[in-house]
Amino acid sequence: MKVLVINCGSSSLKYQLINPETEEVFAIGLCDRIGIHGSKFELEVPASNFELEKEKDMGTHKDALEMVIAALTDEEFGVVKSVAEIDAIGHRVAHGGENFSRSVLIDREVLEAIGANNCLAPLHNPANLMGILTCMLLMPGKPNVAVFDTAFHQTMPAEAFMYAIPYSEYKELKVRKYGFHGMSHKYVSTTAREIMGKPEMSKIIICHLGNGASIAAVKDGKSIDTSMGLTPTDGLMMGTRCGDVDPGALFYIKNKRGLSDKDMDTKINKKSGILGIFEKSSDCRDLEIARAGGDVRAELAINMMTYRIRSYIASYAAAMGGVDMICFTGGIGENSSLIRSKSLEKLKFMGIELDEEANSVRKKGNVKLSKNSSKVAIYKIPTNEELVIARDTFNIIQGK
Repeated sequence: MKVLVINCGSSSLKYQLINPETEEVFAIGLCDRIGIHGSKFELEVPASNFELEKEKDMGTHKDALEMVIAALTDEEFGVVKSVAEIDAIGHRVAHGGENFSRSVLIDREVLEAIGANNCLAPLHNPANLMGILTCMLLMPGKPNVAVFDTAFHQTMPAEAFMYAIPYSEYKELKVRKYGFHGMSHKYVSTTAREIMGKPEMSKIIICHLGNGASIAAVKDGKSIDTSMGLTPTDGLMMGTRCGDVDPGALFYIKNKRGLSDKDMDTKINKKSGILGIFEKSSDCRDLEIARAGGDVRAELAINMMTYRIRSYIASYAAAMGGVDMICFTGGIGENSSLIRSKSLEKLKFMGIELDEEANSVRKKGNVKLSKNSSKVAIYKIPTNEELVIARDTFNIIQGK
């Protein structure tokens, strides 16, 4: 089976053509700056090491998807003879609200439900919908499957997802914790359980650390808590997002600075986090270089980041009554030995012992980072959200 995986953003379209049974990736690419001057199209064919990159105007997502189809079926470098060889299309959808606790085959009712959740993800859901409708237009008759970034966390108990605000805000406005990075947490926790020998009972903490970051507590394969909330702003300190902050502090800043709601949204989502403290960059790599050079603000930002990660790890271990494995994933989690090390320091009381030598060596694939004497296993596990989408799409098409 060949599944076309689509991740449609407001001005971008990421795609992969995958065999979910063998995990072979036939093609991978990106359409960037859609509707903006300087649009760029990228294609990579792993089997032949073929790469294509060109600037071409893409005024709409329809234009972008037409280019994707043309490239995939190109006589010279294409990977399929025609779209007839594409069995199904899997779509990443940011927010499923409380409507969806699993991936679903898309029909009219599903489209309406996704649209009804636009208010919970105004930057993402409309773009996701646009991608779905465009695929239906250009490839009529193909089954389309929605894979929700929030679905994995729908197993959280009420005491974890409810906010201590008037209950009417939950009943009428659906204000609660939803969590994100669900596909990543699902993939990594599934892989972790396989490494452990697929035990019936397990307690795993996933640290998805990138420009956006979240931690999840996964007990017996189910998410019981996660750090992101109603929006992806909550929880850990991130590249440009503030993470946990006293709401009263935000009102204070807003009133003192005379800021609008839009101004505050920009401040906490695009000007805070690493960028807000370090001020020179939001990239963790720049941060580590500056810290090595003695930059005090860089040191502060790293200490703040890892303090919060460490606090969440300890908190989630308490929530699950222990922890068997801690996994690091995402751009920072997979590549920064410094962040991993500092995130786990002072946790020896929990039986956590990081092998600093193993941690310092960069290796591909799943890598054990804990000492043999550690009571808690520590692993670096590269995430693969596209494979989750392809697998879910395959299972639904097969009726599993």
